[in-house]
Amino acid sequence: MQNFHHNAVCPVRDILSHLSSKWAMLILITLDANQTMRFSDIQKSIGDISQRMLTVSLRALEADGLVNRKVYPEVPPRVEYCLTERGDSLIPCIQGLVNWALTHMPQILEERKGREFL
Repeated sequence: MQNFHHNAVCPVRDILSHLSSKWAMLILITLDANQTMRFSDIQKSIGDISQRMLTVSLRALEADGLVNRKVYPEVPPRVEYCLTERGDSLIPCIQGLVNWALTHMPQILEERKGREFL
């Protein structure tokens, strides 16, 4: 039996906790689709993400080596974000989940009708 107890470093818990945030996958997919983007363009592209949540999410993705942040020494400063090689390698996995969601969402929504969630 495979165990996933939280002792030391559990890759499933550790990595998936960042990727399963509300915004991480949307940010990664947005950067994949648009390549290099400025902060405000990412925010516009996603739409309903706050400036604070975008900042927190980008920092977490950068810390995991999935997103690269480049600051240009200009006035005012210009900052651009893009996927790293590691981030690029994750896109096929995310795209598989996106495709699954698009395929099954109509049935899931239909099955949710009339059910209340606690």
